[in-house]
Amino acid sequence: MPHTITLIPGDGIGPEVTSAVVRIIEAAGVEAHWETYYAGAQALEKFGETLPAELLDSIKRNKVALKGPITTPIGKGFTSVNVGLRKALDLYANLRPVRALPNVPCRYPELDLVVVRENTEDLYSGIEHVVVPGVVESIKIITEKASTRIAKFAFEYAVREGRKKVSAIHKANIMKLSDGLFLDCFRNIAALHPDIEANDVIVDNACMQLVMRPEQFDIMLLENLYGDIVSDLCAGLVGGLGLVPGANIGELGAVFEAVHGSAPDIAGQGVANPTALLQSGILMLRHLNEREAAERIENAMLKIFVEGKVRTRDIGGTAKTMEFAEAIIHAFE
Repeated sequence: MPHTITLIPGDGIGPEVTSAVVRIIEAAGVEAHWETYYAGAQALEKFGETLPAELLDSIKRNKVALKGPITTPIGKGFTSVNVGLRKALDLYANLRPVRALPNVPCRYPELDLVVVRENTEDLYSGIEHVVVPGVVESIKIITEKASTRIAKFAFEYAVREGRKKVSAIHKANIMKLSDGLFLDCFRNIAALHPDIEANDVIVDNACMQLVMRPEQFDIMLLENLYGDIVSDLCAGLVGGLGLVPGANIGELGAVFEAVHGSAPDIAGQGVANPTALLQSGILMLRHLNEREAAERIENAMLKIFVEGKVRTRDIGGTAKTMEFAEAIIHAFE
């Protein structure tokens, strides 16, 4: 069936990788109508706001969006568009599958795990103030509602995708009330899924274990800040953010995005690797129940990586963005 999808090309290399992914999705036979909207600096310049109401309305209407990278100024300027989208649409679940790709040098070529991150609260609630000059206080918010629904999401994802284990990552030995509540909610939901193995790991130990024996993890469930840090750590284990997908999912819709930066230093050169956004597009297609098209694209992508003949320069090749995309299309079966 045809789908109407909100498209946010982003800035920097965003429009280039987005065009490549749209080309691949359409070539796979997916009937899609794309509603294109600006966000971030482009939207601020054109409309006076970084998240125009028309964009949010489009996502609410279509229930799904594909988003390229958007620059977030450091230390000044407007706040993160990514965080703004999550808050405006209550996209409470951040999903980051991390899997090693063939012929990409990395420390753990067999790695295949999933990071599930709570997306709406914790220290990212943005509640902070100056107590006295030289002393700033940031408030960490953990609620039973948010902790329970993200635990439900993790276990339901495990059941749907055939995963065997969910590990809650926390610091409840120190933050006994906040992280303790998160852990209690996890255990309550785990009890409803006796067929899924459940355990919990203190976050600092979890980071060490990821470096030493990451294969022990299947699904990692984390609060917002820990999830932000650990998901990037996991991406580093398989070659970096340019290769892994991301999704932000809630009741009002889902936004599938590249989690890497906008790389303004190479923007406009047509050399960016579209793999991260392509893998996000594959997640999107599964979310839309276009599983046959998702498998077709994924198999073709893996075939190109196995052959190793067409590679973008970040992974040791010379292929341009669209050249890489066309190779995947030619690999369709």
